[in-house]
Amino acid sequence: MKRTMRVTAVLTAIFAAGTMPVSAQMATDGPVAVAGAKAVTIERIKVHAPTIEGNLEGEATDRDVLVVLPPSYGKDRGRRYPVVYALHGYSIGAEQWSREIHLLATTQNAFAKGAKEMILVLPDSKTVHNGSMYARSVTTGDFETFIARDLIAYVDGHYRTIARRESRGLVGHSMGGYGTSRIGMKHADMFGALYMMSPCCLSARDAGPMDAASIAALDAVRTPADAARLPFILRAQLATAAAWSPNPKNPPLYLDLPVRDGKARPDILAKWAANAPLAFVDQYIGDLRRYAAIAIDVGDRDGLKADAQSLHDVLDRNGVGNSFEIYQGDHTSRVAWRFQDQVLPFFDRHLDFATAR
Repeated sequence: MKRTMRVTAVLTAIFAAGTMPVSAQMATDGPVAVAGAKAVTIERIKVHAPTIEGNLEGEATDRDVLVVLPPSYGKDRGRRYPVVYALHGYSIGAEQWSREIHLLATTQNAFAKGAKEMILVLPDSKTVHNGSMYARSVTTGDFETFIARDLIAYVDGHYRTIARRESRGLVGHSMGGYGTSRIGMKHADMFGALYMMSPCCLSARDAGPMDAASIAALDAVRTPADAARLPFILRAQLATAAAWSPNPKNPPLYLDLPVRDGKARPDILAKWAANAPLAFVDQYIGDLRRYAAIAIDVGDRDGLKADAQSLHDVLDRNGVGNSFEIYQGDHTSRVAWRFQDQVLPFFDRHLDFATAR
């Protein structure tokens, strides 16, 4: 008789069929170049992450980062710019996401269509299990603080930025949308506006099914190479556990899964639930009121729609100004156009471009 187990599925909505691609790269259409658009410059740098040092699964502490410099940056050397930090989703890194959003074309087009020039920063937060969840963990390292503190300090120290919270924006798609909600709530002293694109993982899900073969496959993992051979959904389980239920006393992966010896583990499920923004948003209402603007969007065919609606409702109920759009599409529909025509104009409207007060 086939045995099944019931386990928490915090990531069920994002990883469900039809919600998220099961490949590392999603092919997306992109806009054509606007006539007369001026060229941006994309720099590929490495930024040391002190908060990731000493992590137990061997994540690199020198992180790849893409920096988009606007057309005037190399010419007007006395000018300073706001900065938008853009977070990628699960199973991809910054380079892959730059291709999904057609970064070169969308930024050049947005500036050509009237958005004021700004710097964009895309940090890579991919891990051995395909995603850090932008969390704080002894196993993966503290990616939350890296984004919110270390990376900002580096960018402000090496580029001509307007180094204050009112001139910084944070945006992310999918897991990056989760990161935007998490980091945005906890670090409102660092950012002035937030945009969550199809954010995942906002709520603690009801238990979902896992068959005996899946449990056995997870139990058999001893090395990153073993993990790399797992199906997408099981790699996501490891990523979630590494981020939300780390255990330095449980080698070789240094994490606790929500099932052991065929039984669900309520203590681990509670840890996962505690990382759901809809579970902790009420603690940060005052912080969220500090933002000049908050935006949330999601496709009408995206399995993440209900949670995005719930976050919008919580913000509305507490008098936190925010905009919410359900557009026609699925999880990745026209993501490049939305980055060009919605995200960058949003930050144009809501970031402070003044260099002096």
